[in-house]
Amino acid sequence: MSLGVCLNCIRDNYDKAQPHIAEAHAKVRRSLGLPPTPPRGARGVPCTVCANECVIGEGDRGYCGLRAYSGGVFTSATSPSDAALYYYLDPQVTNCCAAWFCPAGTGAGYPRYACKPGPEIGYYNLAIFFYGCNFDCLFCQNDSHKRLHEAARCNVETLVSITLTNRRISCWCFFGGSPEPQLPFAISASKTMLDAKPQDRVLRICFEWNGAGNRILADRAAELALRSGGNIKFDLKCSSDTVSMALSGVSNRRSFENFEMLFREYGRERPAVPLLTATTLLVPGYVDDREVEEISIFLASLDRNIPYSLLVFHPDFMMSDLPVTPYRQVQDCYRAARKHLTRVNIGNLATLGIRSWITQD
Repeated sequence: MSLGVCLNCIRDNYDKAQPHIAEAHAKVRRSLGLPPTPPRGARGVPCTVCANECVIGEGDRGYCGLRAYSGGVFTSATSPSDAALYYYLDPQVTNCCAAWFCPAGTGAGYPRYACKPGPEIGYYNLAIFFYGCNFDCLFCQNDSHKRLHEAARCNVETLVSITLTNRRISCWCFFGGSPEPQLPFAISASKTMLDAKPQDRVLRICFEWNGAGNRILADRAAELALRSGGNIKFDLKCSSDTVSMALSGVSNRRSFENFEMLFREYGRERPAVPLLTATTLLVPGYVDDREVEEISIFLASLDRNIPYSLLVFHPDFMMSDLPVTPYRQVQDCYRAARKHLTRVNIGNLATLGIRSWITQD
């Protein structure tokens, strides 16, 4: 097992488990040429784009790998005008974590936010995959984002041109990796697109992120998603900060803080077409019903109707030795969430070999 410590050790004896956790992450990151922890040099260039708030010293790279400081020169693989990403057309209705309630999957908000009164069959999501991430999840389900040397370049004008010339594109979804390290580009591109499109055209802006970004940038992204009919999917990976450190290498406190901030600012403005949703990947042996219930209590403290999706895990990256999430774990987590929330979904059901979820609450 790549992590080398169990959930009970993480929760009850973190001080002794921490060296094993640190080495597990450092080993992976060394192989990728990434710093083992967010750099905190006494001297260097500060970066405040995400919650890691790196201080990048001479010869160092930021935790995401996209920014570096060498020979007295600060360099970045991303800017508000161009980015390290690739994109593709994903036919609607996609496997998006919000498809069970969003305009693309249900026609909610038609005609202002949806192209049809039902599922948008025949339309596309422009999926925009960012390289780099401010987390280091050992269970990462999209670990190709870590291969920064393979990253293609793309500018704002390219995304806007592709979309303006194809009226079948009904939404953009920024994901990856995670958008946080490249949020200035995502915000710039989204604003340019929304200002350039015809007034009567549906074009939703969506973000799928861990949520641990700069507060001001997160707020600007939320404004664009709200304006366009899009949504923001927070991947609340776990409730406990020690479990987050173990699985993802860094704290996830900012994720919860930003979720609450955005909900209080915008969360009640569009109840029929929810702006905010949360997901949690049910990592076997680590993300159990206790973690899920604590997340659910947090969400319910804001609004019991916030959509929450529990995702079935499949073995990948450094946790490929784990099984698919056991059915019993999915059932226990679902029941824990339903104690507090009215809208709970199970995603990735095909991984379990079933098509629909039927259970007693």
